[in-house]
Amino acid sequence: MKFIKYIGFVFLTIGVILSLSQCKSTKNNNKTFDFAKRKDVDTISIKNDSLDYEIRILEVGFYSWLQTQKPRGYHNQTYLENRNKRYVITYNIRATNPSRYGAKLYPRRINYNSNIDYGYEVNYLLYHFFKFFEQKYNQNLR
Repeated sequence: MKFIKYIGFVFLTIGVILSLSQCKSTKNNNKTFDFAKRKDVDTISIKNDSLDYEIRILEVGFYSWLQTQKPRGYHNQTYLENRNKRYVITYNIRATNPSRYGAKLYPRRINYNSNIDYGYEVNYLLYHFFKFFEQKYNQNLR
C-alpha cells in the first residue's frame, strides 16, 4: 500500500492531512463518502474501492467552504487533472525549499502521478483543497 500525505498548518500546528493511497483491493464499485464534522477539524474522506485510491482532508473550515463552491460536475475530470498537475508541481517545488516557503506550510511533497486515473472524486477534492489552501493561507500555486 502506498501513502502520500500532506500535513498542513492549522492554529500554528499540524492540521491538514491529504492522503492518496494505492491499495490492492477487490475490484468493486463501492464508494464510501464520509463527511464527519468535529468542533476543531473538518474531515472529508473519499474512498473508491474500484479505483483503489483514497483522499482524506482534515482542515478547519474546509467542509463548509466546499459547500459554497461550484457543484460536482461543473468541471470535467480532464480540467481537474490538468489543474491538479500544475498545483502539485508548484506545491512540490515549495515543499523542497522549506527555508524559502516554510516547512509548516509545505511539510512534504505530494506524490500525484498525472498518468494515473484517480477518478473524478479524488481529483475534485484535491483541486478544491488546493483552492482552499490558496485562499486560506494567501498562497498562489498557479
